[in-house]
Amino acid sequence: MARTSELNLTAAQWSPNGGTLGRTDLTSASNFTFGQKVFSPALQRQRLPKTVLQQLHRTLDNGEPLAPGLADMIASTMREWALENGATHFTHWFQPLTGSTAEKHDSFFSDAGDGTAITDFSGKDLIRGEPDASSFPTGGIRSTFEARGYTAWDPTSPAFILDNPNGAVLCIPTAFTSWTGEALDMKIPLLRSMDALSRAGIRALRLFGNESARRIFTTIGSEQEYFLIDEAYYFARPDLVSSGRTLFGAKPAKGHELDDHYFGSIPERVLAYMLDVERQLAKIGVPIKTRHNEVAPAQYEIAPIFENTNVGVDHQLMTMQLLKSVARSYDFVCLLHEKPFAGVNGSGKHNNWSMGTDLGENLFDPGDNPRQNLQFLFMCTAVIQAVNRHQGLLRAAIAGPGQDHRLGANEAPPAIISIFLGSELGEIFEQLEKGNLTGGGERATMGLGTATLPELPKDTGDRNRTSPFAFTGNKFEFRAVGSSDSPSFPNTVLNTIAAEAVSDLCDKLEAAMDGGSSLEEALPGVLRESYAANKQVVFNGDNYSEEWHAEAERRGLLNLRTTPDALPQLTSERTVELFGSQGVLSERELEARFEVYAEQYATKVNIEAETAASIARTMLLPAAVRHLAMLQATGEGVLWELKEEIGKKIETFVDAIQGLDDANRHPDGEGIELAEYIRDTVLPAMEGVRTAGDALERVVADDLWPLPKYGEILHIR
Repeated sequence: MARTSELNLTAAQWSPNGGTLGRTDLTSASNFTFGQKVFSPALQRQRLPKTVLQQLHRTLDNGEPLAPGLADMIASTMREWALENGATHFTHWFQPLTGSTAEKHDSFFSDAGDGTAITDFSGKDLIRGEPDASSFPTGGIRSTFEARGYTAWDPTSPAFILDNPNGAVLCIPTAFTSWTGEALDMKIPLLRSMDALSRAGIRALRLFGNESARRIFTTIGSEQEYFLIDEAYYFARPDLVSSGRTLFGAKPAKGHELDDHYFGSIPERVLAYMLDVERQLAKIGVPIKTRHNEVAPAQYEIAPIFENTNVGVDHQLMTMQLLKSVARSYDFVCLLHEKPFAGVNGSGKHNNWSMGTDLGENLFDPGDNPRQNLQFLFMCTAVIQAVNRHQGLLRAAIAGPGQDHRLGANEAPPAIISIFLGSELGEIFEQLEKGNLTGGGERATMGLGTATLPELPKDTGDRNRTSPFAFTGNKFEFRAVGSSDSPSFPNTVLNTIAAEAVSDLCDKLEAAMDGGSSLEEALPGVLRESYAANKQVVFNGDNYSEEWHAEAERRGLLNLRTTPDALPQLTSERTVELFGSQGVLSERELEARFEVYAEQYATKVNIEAETAASIARTMLLPAAVRHLAMLQATGEGVLWELKEEIGKKIETFVDAIQGLDDANRHPDGEGIELAEYIRDTVLPAMEGVRTAGDALERVVADDLWPLPKYGEILHIR
């Protein structure tokens, strides 16, 4: 039996009574206790003294600093709770500029000196850690030999316990900073951006007569797409192991042309895995709402309920971690790469973003009649202005090598940033611009043609699945975020650009009101001026069409197709002024991120290129040569045309391999110059090798071809 056939049989033999025997019964309600492993406000009320609890909540609700003397009491309570739940260690869980998470585990137990051990976890242990910062990317903020870095407890994101088959660890969400106080992570800028938007938003609410709200929060709900493949195929593909995507693979006879996978019945093995993931997430307080099959075969989606952005980002990172770790219990591997399979739809992370007050008011909710909701129109106008003014920065916030394979295809929005408003809201802004804003009508209903089905309320506008930034009723959906990316920096950018725009509109509104106009008199003119200056970013049509690309160019919109095109936006004069004025990132911190992201782009693609060259030379070429030798053994006059065809394909493949080897010997360089070389020279050479290799896959004998094929990987589960 051919080796690939053995893999297929192995992958098809999963049983719920096999590898998952003895796992928790998920049908029992007692095994699905939400938040049981979270140091939540409810748990704090049960365990903390009232005075400590009040001080902690002032920190959480109003952003007040926590008194140092209370930290020991909180730490002692947290330690007792963690030990009761089987935790032997704690870790400051943080988000370095790698885009993933980091942790260093420290034991609760210390030597008592008499042959026994005691538990110890002080307020100092809770508030501050000191991991070695020398090996994390810093973009020049610190030298490699300078190892000191600090983690600082973030009390706004609750601590949680992460279970392991052999124990548990208390995870304390923290920020990560250098010895100089500069941000080395994703969390610090995000928290700063939330503060900036809260300041600007409260200022706006006061103009609208709202004296009750004390703080504005942004919320997110990140829909996570991912692939599940059998681990037998994963470990037989060096390209998947080293880079997360297949560097070779011919298009299968069946992809997603039949649209039969999307929202289809979830396979038993996959559903068992999903239920387990959701149980693990529920324990640490992640509120999962939706699961379903996605468009591509072997592709799925998980989506949470909206949360405070800071907590939502932490939960999203934990979701990605658990998607990967739980998969192994079901003989799966979870792929989060944006484009793991060429010619098959890739994966994104739809970032649903909204804004609300501490009193529960959604500032993007238009109400029954959005024409009369001046506050809603004010906030929407600010978003339109923010996105248009900083479209390049938004594109840079989602840049990465995986994104360059996905953005612009018929599966993801293009690299051109635009806003979809929908028919009704778009009409309102057109009327506003013309100065004849009128009242709205009643919401219509849809009859479904049979008395047995109820009439449905009709939404005021359809959704646009091709738009990178779409208004969807009471939120904006940033659809262009990459599936493997942390949503932290995209949301930092959204918060910051919105804060600037809200402040700018407040300046103009206050100036008009100081001149004697009332709010109702002054607001239409302010909104009209802003919309007229920024309406070019609004587009309600098909973002995939060539006509839109031409129209966007005429409008002056940016089309930053690749990561090296987009990254310089991080250090543009406009971006530096934006982040500096809002107190979110200094010029030095921005330059550090630019350097880190450029280096990561070049490094990741270089890993792919060297892996592709190795696979081509040591696996695929020998298989093709063996196939040719087998044909040649049939005699001189037999299968002559087929031998000639294979020989020419092998020659083309060898030439392509040599071209890739030459490209991989890239000149010395770093930063954006190296990234541009990688884009312009290495990637085309990789594509040449892939094209030649995929042509051979279609003709080389199946029992000789060393890599599992798409048709097997995607359809056997």
